[in-house]
Amino acid sequence: MTEQVYDVVVVGGGVAGAALLYSLATFTDLKRVALIEKYSQVATVNSKSTNNSQTIHCGDIETNYSLEKALKVRRSADMLVRYATQLPPAIRDRVIYRYPKMVVGVGSQESDLVRQRYENFKPHFQNMQLLEKAQIAELEPNVVQFNGQERPEELAAIAIQNEYTAVNYGALAQAMVEQAQEVSGKTVDLRLGNPVQSIEPVGENYRITTADATITARFVVVSAGGHSLLFAHRMGIGLEYSCLPIAGNFYYTPQVLNGKVYTVQNDKLPFAAIHGDPDVTMPGKTRFGPTALPLPLLERYNLQTFVDYLEVLRLDRSVSGVLWDLFKVRDIRNYIFKNFAFEIPVVNRRLFLKDAQKIVPSLRLSDLEFANEVGGIRPQLIDKTQGKLILGQAEIDPGGGIRFNVTPSPGATTCLGNAETDLLRIQQHLGCTVDRTWFNADRAAEIEV
Repeated sequence: MTEQVYDVVVVGGGVAGAALLYSLATFTDLKRVALIEKYSQVATVNSKSTNNSQTIHCGDIETNYSLEKALKVRRSADMLVRYATQLPPAIRDRVIYRYPKMVVGVGSQESDLVRQRYENFKPHFQNMQLLEKAQIAELEPNVVQFNGQERPEELAAIAIQNEYTAVNYGALAQAMVEQAQEVSGKTVDLRLGNPVQSIEPVGENYRITTADATITARFVVVSAGGHSLLFAHRMGIGLEYSCLPIAGNFYYTPQVLNGKVYTVQNDKLPFAAIHGDPDVTMPGKTRFGPTALPLPLLERYNLQTFVDYLEVLRLDRSVSGVLWDLFKVRDIRNYIFKNFAFEIPVVNRRLFLKDAQKIVPSLRLSDLEFANEVGGIRPQLIDKTQGKLILGQAEIDPGGGIRFNVTPSPGATTCLGNAETDLLRIQQHLGCTVDRTWFNADRAAEIEV
């Protein structure tokens, strides 16, 4: 086998790995970097356009975000928009999209929560609008109308009308990889169809073994979803963590929404509330979801990863205790039972229809079409030491020139923000130069499109 030496090797070709490869090539003085992906092309798992909500999460309409978290997340979201809008127009228009978006409160309690959120967030999110029922009807008539009349519940919404809100994350990852490889004066290798068999320390470096090569890296970043935890465990790292993979399913309907419509999050549930979105790959349809179901796989639709899941589960009393504590919460328990029911033929569509009618009350059973092979898996970590489920971002950083990114938060939106964090860790270890000017660009400096 041939052996090559790289400054940094990224394992995993999703949008997180692609963003890091682009950042390494563009913003550092490192000369040799590589990305290794086991499939024949990048972004074939959770970053595939059909396997995520295609949403730029800014924290404005996600009611489970505090103001502090929303402001932090918005910085990463701004990076994503800035990057995508600087792409050549023909590529840009396949990557990023403008749709109106809103979070709608249904009933007096939720409506009051939406109004209060608007007052707290408006000073920081200038494009926010507070809409009452008549104004909601102008933007999203099917949210308000039912059998030709206004639905009876009180409604209030926070809306944003003129921003980029949707991304084809698969196309974004491909654009990032292509731009990384176009940087002159550097070696930027893309090794596709090359599953990593092992990662092991050798002196101050790491040896990565694949089916056809042995590669040496001065620094390794593993961004491979749940498999990041598997690689860590096999190196004796992060053994205090287990994994609870959550799968999401979706339904298609005819186009009944003009943009993205979210609902108020139940703060007792660690899972996303139902929302309706345009699907950037399916014009003329609206996609509703997700359901949320624990699934013993590290990759959706890949049954071979069941064995990998058993390896990272590391089931013991601590893991069982965390799962039992979740199950003891009434709202979570009922939600779990309900989502299992979503998997029962005949019953599933009728149950989901009731949830979707919270957004569009006029939907009928005949409007719902199960979205086959749509939806991914979010590998939520369980911290066995603290006895709790980790919500949001999860990373394992033992130092010594290796990092494991397991779950970005929120989703792919933070790919460039997470890449910046990775760059700073790489800089600390390798002493390389990192130009952070682009990352710190002010919102006012965003290019007008």
